[in-house]
Amino acid sequence: MTEATNAATPDRTLAVRGLVKEYVRGKPVLRGIDIAFAPRGMTAIIGPSGTGKSTLIRCINGLVRPTSGEIHFMGLDLAKLRGRDLRLARRRVGMVFQEYNLVERLTVMENALSGRLGYVPVWRAFLRKYPAEDVARAFELLDAVGLGDFAHRRADALSGGQRQRVGIARALMQNPDLLLADEPTSSLDPKTSVEIMELMDGLAAKAGIPVVVNIHNVELAKRFAVRVIGMTGGRVVFDGKPDALEPKHLSEIYGGESWLT
Repeated sequence: MTEATNAATPDRTLAVRGLVKEYVRGKPVLRGIDIAFAPRGMTAIIGPSGTGKSTLIRCINGLVRPTSGEIHFMGLDLAKLRGRDLRLARRRVGMVFQEYNLVERLTVMENALSGRLGYVPVWRAFLRKYPAEDVARAFELLDAVGLGDFAHRRADALSGGQRQRVGIARALMQNPDLLLADEPTSSLDPKTSVEIMELMDGLAAKAGIPVVVNIHNVELAKRFAVRVIGMTGGRVVFDGKPDALEPKHLSEIYGGESWLT
């Protein structure tokens, strides 16, 4: 790779340092999280419910304000941003939600185009007069997620797996530098879950952006992630490659051993 190419390639490393979050004073949900995420590939965060996985994801994308600590990405400390600066930074971070977060009465195309809301004037969004290049990109992404023939169908007519595909297309419509996913397969059947993970992994790799996914399904995490982070009690207790994740680690993460048999 040439020096010119290096200069033109953004550094998409995400660094979380000393991150603490307390919803109730004196009862931290996150207890000093320190993680440096690679600029490419998928990182899966596993752990029991209530251990802080979703809070970590939501602190990164600015939906939750951390109590203390730093979140460095693309030259900014996201934890310190407020107002317009935070809104501009969040355009760089695509988000795939557990419950899809679609506008049910709108079409698949309109939901996908909502990923451009941070880029177009309010009047254009209100009148749904998006630039032609945005519409073309939306059609391209809907084709990529297998919904090219569903562009004009209302979101409330879709299955769960189809809705999540729209959610992926919407997130990528932002042209993000980072893709986050909060339990994207928890409401889906096993086959559809694999398909959703394949889509996120493949499309993010094609775009050259990293993925951080919070997921309960350990086997999916091991299958698709290049790195697995195990959390329990608001702390990181495992950080390594999927093939290094052994029953003893899962016992430490989730507690007990009877469920492993």
